[in-house]
Amino acid sequence: MSDTAVTFAATIVTPSGTQEEYNIRHLRAPGSAGDFGVLAGHLPLMTGLRIGAIYLDTDKGRITWATAGGYIEVLSDHVTILAENAERADEIDRERAEAARDRALGRLSVKEADLDIKRARLALARALNRLKVVSEVGRG
Repeated sequence: MSDTAVTFAATIVTPSGTQEEYNIRHLRAPGSAGDFGVLAGHLPLMTGLRIGAIYLDTDKGRITWATAGGYIEVLSDHVTILAENAERADEIDRERAEAARDRALGRLSVKEADLDIKRARLALARALNRLKVVSEVGRG
């Protein structure tokens, strides 16, 4: 048996125009019903994504993305990720993520009648996810 793992294509697309293509051996993503993994030859699947990390294992190592949701389409030889927002771990600005976390925490600590709590909690979750992802890759 060969040491070479079977690979397949993965594309990440965001509304801002980010489009990255990879040749990967494995993908792990935060599905709306829980985390899941994909290998080449996977049965077709389309599901929502929640806030979390996307891990792409390539021949050159792992590439990690922080995502704020979207959709993923899995075919036997290709995965397309349509992300509401996605940042590659090596491009996350830790100071900016910390500032976003602090703003969200500050908004949640104030008792205002017109505060959109759901929006503030989502902002906090996105900031915490970005901080988690940047810490996992050793940039934090």
